[in-house]
Amino acid sequence: MTALLPRIIDNTFRGRRIALWLFGAILLMKTGIALGVIVNGRQAAQEADGIPLDSFGATGAAAFLTIFALWGLAQLVFSALGILALARYRAMVPLLFALFLFEHAARRALLLAKPIATVTASGFYINIALILVMALGLALALYQKDS
Repeated sequence: MTALLPRIIDNTFRGRRIALWLFGAILLMKTGIALGVIVNGRQAAQEADGIPLDSFGATGAAAFLTIFALWGLAQLVFSALGILALARYRAMVPLLFALFLFEHAARRALLLAKPIATVTASGFYINIALILVMALGLALALYQKDS
């Protein structure tokens, strides 16, 4: 439990070093996705997520794209926190892995409860891969090195 919630948040990482590399790769991917959603949300929604924006009408599509961009901004804030942890506060990496995994899994669960009509697109497979890599990264980050 102390690996997930350390008493002191310093730059000491006690997990497996590969977890830091996985965390960096996830940050790179999540930052790219967030920026893509903010800058070119229409293309991201239609091509990566398979959302049929044309069926929403002009007003509905505009509202969806605004909310989509706001979600991208939230993801960008998460990424900034992750970059800060990776650069200066590595003891937070296991906690951030857990938070990223929780947010991602909770979002998937919400989409099951409140589905949006979509077609299967590349984003589906990227999301599955992200969940698997985050789970692996969390396990490696929690696995304490022998002292």
